[in-house]
Amino acid sequence: MRLKYLFNVIALIVITNNSFAQYANDVVRFSTFQPGSTSRIKAIGNAGTAIGGDLSSVAGNPAGLGFFTRSEVSLTPEFDASSVNANYLGQSANAAKISPNLNNIAIVFYSGLNTPPGTDKSKGWLSLNFGMGYNRTNDFYRSINYSAKNNNSSITDYYAALANTDGKTDGTLQSWAYDQNLIDLYGTTNPTYKSNAFPGVTQANSITRSGGQTEFDLSLGANYSNRLYLGFSIGIPNLRYTSVNNFTETGIASIVENGVTINRNFNSTYSQTQDTKGDGFNAKLGVIYKLLENVRVGAVITTPTYITVNDSYSEALSSSFSNGNKYSNGPTNYPLAYNMRTPFKAAGGLSIFFNQYGFITGDVEYIDYSTTYISSNDNYDDTYDNGIIKTNYQAAVNVHAGAEIKVTNNIALRGGYGIQGSALKTNSSSTKTVSAGLGYRVGSYYVDVAYLHINGQQTLTPYTIGALTPSANINATNNNVFVTFGFRY
Repeated sequence: MRLKYLFNVIALIVITNNSFAQYANDVVRFSTFQPGSTSRIKAIGNAGTAIGGDLSSVAGNPAGLGFFTRSEVSLTPEFDASSVNANYLGQSANAAKISPNLNNIAIVFYSGLNTPPGTDKSKGWLSLNFGMGYNRTNDFYRSINYSAKNNNSSITDYYAALANTDGKTDGTLQSWAYDQNLIDLYGTTNPTYKSNAFPGVTQANSITRSGGQTEFDLSLGANYSNRLYLGFSIGIPNLRYTSVNNFTETGIASIVENGVTINRNFNSTYSQTQDTKGDGFNAKLGVIYKLLENVRVGAVITTPTYITVNDSYSEALSSSFSNGNKYSNGPTNYPLAYNMRTPFKAAGGLSIFFNQYGFITGDVEYIDYSTTYISSNDNYDDTYDNGIIKTNYQAAVNVHAGAEIKVTNNIALRGGYGIQGSALKTNSSSTKTVSAGLGYRVGSYYVDVAYLHINGQQTLTPYTIGALTPSANINATNNNVFVTFGFRY
């Protein structure tokens, strides 16, 4: 199987011709999902492990379902606005994308348990509640654009390096570059492939990503003596991811025409498309315990998520010269089916309630990205990619904190903060989230609104050629609004 060369790899991952290092990048990308939640929990920084009594418990800590004393249903649409600032070789560029989605829909069915006549109705197993929910756990919608003049290297240097390392087999990217006069064989004693482009090329990269991860959850939560709450859930995740990259380079190249070397203006575009789909399963086990009537502690463990993935990658190369010559190769498709195992997760939380006036809450979550694992039955050796994961990725701690204040019996104000630790050992940073929200309740109905400001950084490399590898520093910001409509019955 021909290898795939994707441009938007994190700087640490070096692509070689005998590996599928991009798969290592993908499986970690698909492991950074968060549980779906209502606007109320989002507004308090997603710190819902020890809260209970919110429909977020269907996908979060299932023990929270034990707090319900009535059935309830809610719907949460979202409106995402992403903005990406990319700095490439000293030049900045911005790209923006707006996408509406359905973030969460959940329902819980209350079921009180019968107690023998004459016994204390507040002791023993009091209820066993069942919940179902659909949640959007990851959003891939993003546009990234950057461009600059590069006086140090050209992507044609990358093509030449591939030819020198792996040969110029027909149908490979480097053979296309040779046929399109982007590289040539220089020297007689020890001939080597070199770029035909002169220094000072203008480069532009356009990346468009779409898709997301969703999960359907089936959950049970039980209440023992209004003090101990236990829960269990099964999740069925679904993955859809599409990435379209177009890297364009213009400049002057030295080519041979009729036996004579001549300089010509050229324009070349390397195009890549990735389409990834997958389905899988996981399970959660949760507990919440009231240390005091107003103090709750909670914990939830999530098994690794096992996903069967079907990946389709295609690439193409086209070039034109000022002499009128035009060339085009591809697109050529390289499909691969593989299995992915995401990391085990464990979270703990503490909530302190101030009677009817509100509460403060905090969560800590541990996840070891280096335990991510991939395997395949196709013509693919997973040793290199799993080695990349072990070498370049690490354990991370995610922290969430928030508070709710009851302004009146019907209105609540909320705020929160979250830090998602970096999966990478180097050249990356944590993702920070600031949130705020408002809740209104009247009778059996309620409406909650949440605003999330999310910021994170990343480094992307358009190609790798050792010390002269260029990189783009990406600063991504999301401003998201969520609205939850709920009803108790």
